Amino acid sequence: MKDIIEKYIRNVPDFPKPGIMFKDITPLLAEPRIMQLTLNELLRLVPRKVDKVVGIEARGFIFGTLLAEHLNAGFIPIRKPGKLPFETHTQSYALEYGTDSIEMHIDAIVPGEKVLIHDDVLATGGTALAAAKLVEKAGGEVVMINFLLELAFLKGREKLKNYPVSSLLRYE
Repeated sequence: MKDIIEKYIRNVPDFPKPGIMFKDITPLLAEPRIMQLTLNELLRLVPRKVDKVVGIEARGFIFGTLLAEHLNAGFIPIRKPGKLPFETHTQSYALEYGTDSIEMHIDAIVPGEKVLIHDDVLATGGTALAAAKLVEKAGGEVVMINFLLELAFLKGREKLKNYPVSSLLRYE
């Protein structure tokens, strides 16, 4: 199944800057049958019941909402600063040069809830680690962080070593 899904991942060289090989999931999203296959494979990675699914802006929203629906769980968007209309928890994380932040509503998670974090790509792991810290700040338990694609050569999984991590497709 993974071989079929991988055929719908387009490589875009030199995007967003020279030397980067961007993994574009839009061809996969354009094919309903492949999107359903991908969702089914992502669902098989989830080890147990979850109360909430966190999706990281913006591509993590796509399969994050579908996962939440199929798991009978709530969906929580984690966004860039200033995008959420209510009070938020904020978590900063390091970039190659400088820092960035993400936010989540303060009432999005009830303490003790089991949370699945989803994003499209695991690269360096900074954003996913910041999302995990937001979940924990709100009292939630991260039961898994899952990804559609993992760029293993960037070693993002190392930053997430304290959490169960799964990815559907790995690029070494």
